[in-house]
Amino acid sequence: MTQMKALLDLSGKVALVTGGSRGLGFQIAQGLGEMGAKVVITARKVHELDEAIATLRKQGIEAHSVQADLTQLENVPALADRAMAAFGRLDILVNNAANNWVAPAEDFPDDAWNKIRTLTLDAPFRLCREVAKRAFIPQRYGKIINIASLAGFKGNAYGAPGGGHIIAYQSGKGGMVNMTRALAVEWGRYNINVNCVAPGTFPTRMAEKYVAELGDAILRQTPLGRLGGDDDLKGAVTFFASDASRHITGQLLPVDGGFSAE
Repeated sequence: MTQMKALLDLSGKVALVTGGSRGLGFQIAQGLGEMGAKVVITARKVHELDEAIATLRKQGIEAHSVQADLTQLENVPALADRAMAAFGRLDILVNNAANNWVAPAEDFPDDAWNKIRTLTLDAPFRLCREVAKRAFIPQRYGKIINIASLAGFKGNAYGAPGGGHIIAYQSGKGGMVNMTRALAVEWGRYNINVNCVAPGTFPTRMAEKYVAELGDAILRQTPLGRLGGDDDLKGAVTFFASDASRHITGQLLPVDGGFSAE
């Protein structure tokens, strides 16, 4: 029987976290690093990556950055190669990078739809595919954690007037949820676990305007009575990244203070 601490220990593992320079991605990178993983983070802006890497290294986490714009799908294979080269292997992939656009569905611009769909669904699938071919399938081991959203399985975003006007984001994250299930079924024979975490409302830069407008209403509908904090995704993602979850795949875990339970 393996001790629980050993099951949660990520020493010797290497994780790639997209959108890892700030917000939820940086929190996730910290959590994985604190449990012993070496971390590769990727994002668009070099200065934000540099700041994040400096912070992680000050905390004693072995970290490397790769600049990449995932809205340009042709960048995905090179990202997978560079992430592999950073520490010589990959064991964990966290698809976190996302963006949003607010407009009524009847007026939603095609360019915005395509950009959001690309970042929330197309790029994550392609990165799963490229990392699986290079690392997870050959080594018969891998952990994929897709960061979706409550918006991925709700038509109305937390009671926002008009349903929130974020149909591209909702559609992309909804696709990510079912992509998680499909990959879990197809890749289980390779000992690859694929799971999905659906954060509720966290006061990140991307959600800043939304929280300012609707934060009080969200809190009234949240049993724990608070928004997500700086440590609240660490446990869920670390669990799915570790051997403690080795018999769990294809599942969705909301991290939302109980919001989705109402």
